[in-house]
Amino acid sequence: MIKKIKILLFIACSLQLEAPLLAQDLHFSQFFNSPLSTNPANTGFIPDADFRLGANYRNQWSSVMSVPYKTISIFGDAQFFRDRLENGWLGLGGVLLNDQAGSGSLTSTKIYGSLAYHQMLGLSSLLSAGFNIGWANKHIDQNKLKFPDQFDGKFFDNKLPTAVVFSNNYVSYMDVHAGMNYAYFPDENVYVNAGYSIQHVNRPKETFFNDNTTNGRIPMRHTGFVNAILKLNDRVIVNPNAYFSTQAKATELVLGINANYNLSQFGEKQLLAGVYYRLADAIVPMVGFQLKNIQFAFSYDVTLSGLSKYNGYRGASEFSIIKKGFYPENADRQSICPSF
Repeated sequence: MIKKIKILLFIACSLQLEAPLLAQDLHFSQFFNSPLSTNPANTGFIPDADFRLGANYRNQWSSVMSVPYKTISIFGDAQFFRDRLENGWLGLGGVLLNDQAGSGSLTSTKIYGSLAYHQMLGLSSLLSAGFNIGWANKHIDQNKLKFPDQFDGKFFDNKLPTAVVFSNNYVSYMDVHAGMNYAYFPDENVYVNAGYSIQHVNRPKETFFNDNTTNGRIPMRHTGFVNAILKLNDRVIVNPNAYFSTQAKATELVLGINANYNLSQFGEKQLLAGVYYRLADAIVPMVGFQLKNIQFAFSYDVTLSGLSKYNGYRGASEFSIIKKGFYPENADRQSICPSF
């Protein structure tokens, strides 16, 4: 109980000190399985298919919070005009994000539409640029919040008066992201991809307080990643990844690798396994399975930071599912990345 009170006190203090922002951006450890929220240039950037549909679910801090943080993402994108544009195509897609953060019922709902253009550069490289425009809404239940000045030394009492006053419980705004990607695939066994994106390009205002300063503006978030798909033999394909993101004074660096092991003649069944490390925060093992064109993956954040003494190393569980496919007329189109 004391451990949970300390965690709640820490979060409550954070709410008071950083009131205009209230929460971080939505986040997935399996960033590579959430392509549209990682970089809008990924829209239609599907080297081994024409379209894809996917969903992500993340449950965080269930070991220390009575109401854990839950994040859900549903997305879809597809390639268009490959037969009309010379050595290029358009990508169209959309993503729906929902996040419920803790006992204060801070709920975020975001809907984005994405557009990207992809241009082949010769026979072995591809350059992409894209953007998305979305609508975001956040609301909070003030009656469920507790603040430091309501702590009597043993318990939080929300019947006590507080100096924290909300001007409203809802906020909505338009949000814009932009990004670029480059892919290099010299042969059928090697594929390398790098990308850079900026979120909150328009710096929308997000605050539940009567704030006329710039503190209510969301800082732009810069994200870069590099990954490769390398076919070692007819049984093993490895996928090393590096991801870096920075927003305001916060940074995140993730390094890791996962591999696909072929269990059938033509790759209809594959076993997935990997491990990732988020610098100074967590190690993230991952397992999964691919059956034909549907991939399932499960990962778990094992906390390594100072929070581990409170949550017993139990950070977050995450699940993703992605389905890919080809248009009927493109059923025999060759993948531009290594495949079984």
